[in-house]
Amino acid sequence: MTVDDGMAADSAARRAELAKTLPRFEQTFPELAAQEIARLRGFGEIRTYRDGELLFETGKPGPGMFVILKGHVAITQRDGLGHVTPVIDQGPGQFLAEIAQLSGRVALVDGRAEGDVEVILIPPERLRALLIAEAELGERIMRALILRRVNLIQGGAGGPVMIGPPQSAAIARLQSFLTRNGFPHHLLDPAVDHDAAELIARYSPTPAELPLVVVSDGSVLRNPTETELARAVGMIGGRRGERIYDVAVVGCGPAGLATAVYGASEGLSVAVLDSRAFGGQAGASARIENYFGFPTGITGLALTARAFNQAQKFGADIMIPVSVTALDCERKNGAFVLALDGGDEVRARSVVVASGALYRRPDLDRLKEFEGRGVWYWASPIEARLCAGQEVALVGGGNSAGQAAVFLSGHVKKVRMIIRGGGLAASMSRYLIERIEATPNIELLFNTEVVALDGGADTGLERITLKSRLSAEQTPAEIRNLFLFVGADPATGWLDGCGITRDRAGFVVTGAQSEQNAGRMVSPLETSVPGVYAVGDVRSGSVKRVGGAIGEGAQVVAALHGFLADPLLPPA
Repeated sequence: MTVDDGMAADSAARRAELAKTLPRFEQTFPELAAQEIARLRGFGEIRTYRDGELLFETGKPGPGMFVILKGHVAITQRDGLGHVTPVIDQGPGQFLAEIAQLSGRVALVDGRAEGDVEVILIPPERLRALLIAEAELGERIMRALILRRVNLIQGGAGGPVMIGPPQSAAIARLQSFLTRNGFPHHLLDPAVDHDAAELIARYSPTPAELPLVVVSDGSVLRNPTETELARAVGMIGGRRGERIYDVAVVGCGPAGLATAVYGASEGLSVAVLDSRAFGGQAGASARIENYFGFPTGITGLALTARAFNQAQKFGADIMIPVSVTALDCERKNGAFVLALDGGDEVRARSVVVASGALYRRPDLDRLKEFEGRGVWYWASPIEARLCAGQEVALVGGGNSAGQAAVFLSGHVKKVRMIIRGGGLAASMSRYLIERIEATPNIELLFNTEVVALDGGADTGLERITLKSRLSAEQTPAEIRNLFLFVGADPATGWLDGCGITRDRAGFVVTGAQSEQNAGRMVSPLETSVPGVYAVGDVRSGSVKRVGGAIGEGAQVVAALHGFLADPLLPPA
């Protein structure tokens, strides 16, 4: 038996063992037939690697997808503490990539040649062309790319390492950020993990500096902000420079994602910018049961993650987390200019405002002090873990509040649902009302509001005070976790000074509603500034539903084509 034969036998044995434990193994790691590989050759170029050479490396931009022609490649996960976890060995007929390679983002694993290796390297732009041109084969590849990312997340081995108490609110903040963006990570508790305890001893962080976060190159961050963490792990990057996009979409919720998918699929160059994560408020929904086509329901993260991957497949540049601070509508040289935090700019010939709304904060003393330390504006598995087995309070009477209450009821001892009004029928879908009424550990408190918060600087929220709106009676309640679903205000401050009309509540006025549009034919989604459109929750008069937002995101693309095709439009 030759060395190559021995390696092939070992690889086959490892694949067979992995197939027993990994769901959908054949879809995650398919083997391509000779005729399929022949169809891929035109999209890439031949590369060779010597034994031990890295084809791609954790934390560095991936060059694209590799199709193995000869030899074997070992795929491993590696974290900043030096832990290496084998993933799989790939051989001839198999391909190496995951979803990040659609946009040239950093690799999340190492790929090292075992013996001499010959591959076809397909760069990101050609990979996207392949997925579209070779529909059937592209579908298989796309499914594998998505499943591989899912497995990396579920594996709990690679990505940044967070070190600190598992119940820490700061850890919940960073875990929520990474989870919402589909980025692998794992947590080590210094109370039980030797490596974590050693690192804590070495760096001697103060309580305010926890958690420590170790990234792939070994750098250690002390309780970083989301933006600091994103830069350290390579989430922020991609093309900007002097490029002028056909359309810049501000907001990566359902409306913005729909604009990106339909616009990019129809040949427009699209940039999508969001300050935190894809999915918007919908992405934090525990379960959406009234969205068309999903009779058994779907989580908001699963729904919007599919759209996020779809937008990348068609070539949209998605920039997260990036905050847009201002919009210059003078259109010098034919382009709008979006100013970003940090001094960067993005230029585009048209703009779609899909920035949605910001969680409304009730007028409560000490509210800001307890945000992230017992006060939450969404309910994900991360927050559910923090309050497992406790009594919690939830304020709100809309669909988002109802979905959150039902979700939390499966994790906590009791949910006290606090509603200012006398019922739910006017603000919540009937199916949710029936589900809440049938859930024994959800208590409905009508005509009630929270009037005070109390707790310690070190301990976070410890109790709340409830007040009846029908009397002066006030009641204290020992509650350490309070969920607020009291509506949202439009995220439109960045439009100040651009001349875009907004209604009294701050939502963007579009179409014939705008006085500046009187007497001219305009799209119902166009603002008072030609070339700037508004879709989804941020638009005045929108229905504030996921389905409505997606519909408007698709609808606006026709208006964009019309505007960009105008012969009187100055060239960019």
